[in-house]
Amino acid sequence: AQRRGVRVRVLVDAVGSYGLSPSFWLPITDLGGEVRSFNPVALNRFGIRDHRKLLVCDERVAFIGGFNIAAAYDGDGVTCGWSDVGLRVESRLARELAASFDAMFALADFRHKRFIRFRRTSAKKVVRHAEEQLLLSGPGWGINPIRQALHRDLVRARDVRIVVAYFLPAWRLRRDLARVIRRGGRVRLLLAGRSDVTVSQLAAHSLYQRLLRSGVEIAEYQPQVLHAKLFVVDHTVYLGSANLDPRSLAINYELMARFQDESLAMEARLLLDAVARHGKEVELHAWRKSRSLWRKLKERWAYFLLARIDPYIARWQWRALPD
Repeated sequence: AQRRGVRVRVLVDAVGSYGLSPSFWLPITDLGGEVRSFNPVALNRFGIRDHRKLLVCDERVAFIGGFNIAAAYDGDGVTCGWSDVGLRVESRLARELAASFDAMFALADFRHKRFIRFRRTSAKKVVRHAEEQLLLSGPGWGINPIRQALHRDLVRARDVRIVVAYFLPAWRLRRDLARVIRRGGRVRLLLAGRSDVTVSQLAAHSLYQRLLRSGVEIAEYQPQVLHAKLFVVDHTVYLGSANLDPRSLAINYELMARFQDESLAMEARLLLDAVARHGKEVELHAWRKSRSLWRKLKERWAYFLLARIDPYIARWQWRALPD
C-alpha cells in the first residue's frame, strides 16, 4: 500500500510489542510510512496500555475484534493458532473508528500538550448511530462507557452469552449476571481452558464456585488459547477489544462496538454455538472436589493481584503524570 502512494500509519502498544527491534519496521518506514509506539516504556507509567485492535482503510472499511497480528496467533483456533473473533465494519462507524485512531496516534508519546484534555474527555465517549454505537474507554476521570452500557442491558436481559479471554468482573457486574438468572433468564460463559496469562486464569477460577452456585453456566474452551471478546445480551451484540476484567474496564484504552440488531445477534449466537462445541462444561460438585487448599490459595492471591494491586498501581501512575 505504501508503494502505491497510500498513507500508512501503524500504532502498537509499547509494552505489548516490547520485543520488536526498530529494524522490524524498516520495510514500512523506509518507504515513508509512520510507526509509533503508544506510551514508550517507562517505570512510572508502564501500567497504562493501548489494548485496542483496529484496522481502518480510507475511513470506509474497518476491522475490529480481539486479534493480535503475529504468526503465533494465525490459524483456525482449533487445530492451530488462537481462537478469536473479529468484525468487518462498513457503516458510519468506520469514520468514527478512523477518528479514534487519529487521536491515539497523535498522543502516542504521552508528551503531547493536549494529553490532559484527552485523558479527561475524549478517552471515554460513546458515538451513537441509530442501532449501533462505538464505545471508547480509557483511564482517567469519568464513567467507563463499556461497563455502563453492559449494566444497562443486563438490567433487562433474559438471555446472556459471553465468550471472553480474561474474566474477572467486579461485584456489580457479577450481581447483574446473577439477577438475570433470578428473573428466570439464562447466563452462559465460555472462558479459557488454555490461557496465555496463567495468573488471569487463576483469578477467574476463584469466582467459579460462586458463579456456579448462582446458576451461571460455565464452559472452558479446550483446543487452543481463547482470546475472543464477544457478548450477546438478548438482541444486542458487543464486539471489540475489551475483556471483562479490571484492566479492560478501568485501566486500558479499549474499544467495543455495540449493535442492537436481531439478525446480527442471531448470527453471533450461531457462531457461539460452533465455538461452544469445543468447550468443556464446568460442574459445581466436580469443581468443588477438584480444588486443593494450595490451589485455592493461589487463586485468591491471583485475584488480589489483578483486582486490587494492578488497578492501584495503574491509578497511582495515572495520577502521577505531569499536568
